[in-house]
Amino acid sequence: MDHVLAAIDGSDNSMRALSFATEFAVNFDATLHAVHVSDAETGATEAVLDEAREVVADMAVDADLELLEVSEMPVRSAHAAAKELLTYAADEEIDHIVIGHHGAGRVERAILGSASETMVRGATVPVTVVP
Repeated sequence: MDHVLAAIDGSDNSMRALSFATEFAVNFDATLHAVHVSDAETGATEAVLDEAREVVADMAVDADLELLEVSEMPVRSAHAAAKELLTYAADEEIDHIVIGHHGAGRVERAILGSASETMVRGATVPVTVVP
């Protein structure tokens, strides 16, 4: 295993997923790709990346923390972000994906989609969902 992708959005769930992915990458001597999808780089985006840097700072892991900026994302939805992450995973030859799960209800999932559900259904590599 060479590359592990952790999808981050700044939520507690995604930071737990990042912690898990960091340990996973260390155990498998893999490069960690912590990726945040956004339609624009803002102060909030930098805050997400800064928090992610803190999570991986104490671990001996080769980590790339990235902003995947998508200017043509028509609606800020979990489904659209997950699709971008799946494209990134394919392009970067990711071997394993780790994503947090918010436990959204039916109504929220019907409106926004579930990033974790989209990732699990669309991925061609193993996906670990961290609650």
